Amino acid sequence: MAGTITVLLVDEDSDVLDLTKTFLEREDEAIEATTETSASDALDRLESDSFDCVVSDYSMPSMSGIEFLRTVREREPGLPFFFFTGKNRAEIETEAGDVEVTGYVQKGTGTDRYADLAEEIRVAVRPA
Repeated sequence: MAGTITVLLVDEDSDVLDLTKTFLEREDEAIEATTETSASDALDRLESDSFDCVVSDYSMPSMSGIEFLRTVREREPGLPFFFFTGKNRAEIETEAGDVEVTGYVQKGTGTDRYADLAEEIRVAVRPA
């Protein structure tokens, strides 16, 4: 569909994924989200499908968010990559070092976090 923003959502918690997908797609009808519950499955999905951006949790059991970010950057250096996590931003930025993260939105209560995430995605994918 023309004008669609394709987003790959990655989080080990399928309930969080479902909620995030629902709210992002409700927040912006142009957003079409695909979900994966592991970084390795998400990497496989990136090999087979094209996405406008990736939104990932930081704390995942099989591969950390930073390891996932580094692998994505090796494969697709310009792909916008966001962390949507409860982890402290400064800690993530320190660990990421020189690996570029497009954006960061902290999980929390309320739906405003999803609106913030949708806006970050729109700005990164369709800059003014």
